Amino acid sequence: MKITRYEDMDDTAKDMMREIGSIGTGNAATALSSLLKIGVEMTVPNVEILGFNEAVDLLGHPEDIVSGVLVQMTGDVSGVMLFLMKMDFINEVLGCVLQENIHGFEQMGEMEVSAATEVGNIIISSYILSLSKLADMEISLSVPAFAVNMLGGIMTVPMAEFGYVSDKLMMITGKCIIGGRNVDSNLLMLPDIQSLNYLMDRLVTPYE
Repeated sequence: MKITRYEDMDDTAKDMMREIGSIGTGNAATALSSLLKIGVEMTVPNVEILGFNEAVDLLGHPEDIVSGVLVQMTGDVSGVMLFLMKMDFINEVLGCVLQENIHGFEQMGEMEVSAATEVGNIIISSYILSLSKLADMEISLSVPAFAVNMLGGIMTVPMAEFGYVSDKLMMITGKCIIGGRNVDSNLLMLPDIQSLNYLMDRLVTPYE
């Protein structure tokens, strides 16, 4: 299966990415439970290939203020992963780790940013670890970067990396259940096209 654009991914490829996501979210839930010292569950993720505007509409309004943890992938797969967190997610994390809540992102200091970054990094790393094991690939991750911006602005960062190849992106969405309370889990994965083809060859071809 030769892929020239993200939208070339067929149902088999999406199902494989969903399966990897299921394993990754299970690992992430275990790690988050340990970090937050509370029960954490994550639902089976949904994998969609969406245009930029479709993705923004799915997540909210372009001017909504959100935070994100951005990590670059290198090795057998090159690209970017971005985990988005809204205020309700941030407060669930801060309530567990620091026993505090905030009313706006401007109230986040060094400790709050560190806690949120660690959670985002755990979720991204769990997904990539599952991918690496299942595809028998070596993927390295950069030091995570934390940012706060409008939703439309923060999502242009990964699109700027690979927007010249496609105006589509891969959205991995679901629910994170922290202490019985549901918050959105939104992960953007953007491998470059060469990496995506290599990945699909490793994952899908053996099952065809």
